[in-house]
Amino acid sequence: MLGLGWAWAGDGNAFRDDLSGEDRERVAEVTAPAAVFDKAERFERRQAGAATSTKRVNANAFSHPSENLDFEGRQKFLLGNGLFRKDWVSSPSSTLASDGLGPLFNARSCQACHIKDGRGHPLAGHDDNAVSMLVRLSIPPTEEEEARIAEGFLAAAPDPVYSNQLQDMAVAGLPAEGRVRIDYEEMKIALAGGETATLRKPVLAITDPGYGPFHTGLMLSARIAPPMIGLGLLDAIHDADILAREDPDDADGDGISGRANRVRDHKGELKIGRFGWKAIQPSVKEQSAHAFLGDMGLSTPLLPQHFGECTEAQDACRAMPHGAQAHLGAEEVPGDLLDLVAFYSENLAVPARRKEGSPEVLAGKKAFYEAGCVSCHTPKYVTRRDAAEAAHRFQLIWPYTDLLLHDMGDGLADDRPEANADGREWRTPPLWGIGLSRTIHGEAAFLHDGRARTLLEAVLWHGGEAQGARERVVDMEPAERAALIRFLESL
Repeated sequence: MLGLGWAWAGDGNAFRDDLSGEDRERVAEVTAPAAVFDKAERFERRQAGAATSTKRVNANAFSHPSENLDFEGRQKFLLGNGLFRKDWVSSPSSTLASDGLGPLFNARSCQACHIKDGRGHPLAGHDDNAVSMLVRLSIPPTEEEEARIAEGFLAAAPDPVYSNQLQDMAVAGLPAEGRVRIDYEEMKIALAGGETATLRKPVLAITDPGYGPFHTGLMLSARIAPPMIGLGLLDAIHDADILAREDPDDADGDGISGRANRVRDHKGELKIGRFGWKAIQPSVKEQSAHAFLGDMGLSTPLLPQHFGECTEAQDACRAMPHGAQAHLGAEEVPGDLLDLVAFYSENLAVPARRKEGSPEVLAGKKAFYEAGCVSCHTPKYVTRRDAAEAAHRFQLIWPYTDLLLHDMGDGLADDRPEANADGREWRTPPLWGIGLSRTIHGEAAFLHDGRARTLLEAVLWHGGEAQGARERVVDMEPAERAALIRFLESL
């Protein structure tokens, strides 16, 4: 626990040191779970507080800035947007400040993975590439690596040749590391009321290895790009509000045992992991730097390797020219550019709720609560009064996540530990904006590897700690189940 910065009450529980006693009572009142479902709660429509976007809903709905940004903030947002969309090229090139891509990479720009700032999708077929989806790699750790993982210094033991992530593209003159292949096995699920759902179980493989055989103990995990909205507000949730929901030993006996992933930032300080499918990154800036390195092979002040993820076994890769230019700084992505991309990512607005007061949506909200979904998908928070960005301070937000790791059962297990998350655990993803996923991009899919084609399929894949909630959804009458989906679509 040393190194994590929050205050402690006399009873040993963490408490919010950014609030007065009066504020804490006020926050507890407004974040209490809903008790009546005959009308929308106050402020529920603006699910990201004053930062909520109220612009017209269309394919650009995830690309607007927080509505409470000041003029200077909007200018920074626009500059960050340009960098987020920028296509990087290999070195040497005739461009200035745009070269350094790779040598191994998954995409040429941030936007290529986060399509219109929304979620990615799995491959459409064997001939498709995996631009908006990546595959993490690791092998069983040594005793020394196990100790470093436990202390938060290492997320996983990398493959000695292919490192932590498969890069399925490379600059001219180098082979890519391989190609991703996914096949599906279909399963029928009988639902109450005579309905049937069909789930597809992915079978993941890597073909055409470019640098020799993989380690015999190689573990794979496919991940689609997550949506970018509301990240700064998630960063502004107080640590104590996350830790208050931890119950690693299920002491209350409700079958839910969430726990925070604890990771080190680039300075070596222990933090709560909030971002990534297994919560291995503590901040938007750290997440951005790792994406620059792993996805595009670009160095930043946080991760200054110009050759990206090329290992010592890939000597030709390490010998390729890089894009750092002395007159711009020591890295391919200088610190001020990384800051702009992080600022943009922190301020992509969450769209306002739709139809939050309609009878069917309210019935679905009631079903969501009664099924126990809120045990992990925590509806509400009030963000820190002392958040780094003024636009994120003291906002009532509705992200529907506890940011904790939960055992999601055999069906969703990737059997690949990462940081302190085991092979069955995943971070509860935020649900805000999930109803607009297909509006943003028609191919968007759900869950960590995009196996779920619909929200109902995503619910039916829940297992482990969520098995009880999943069974209650299976047993619902068709109208109640349909209302539950309408509620999710309204978020």
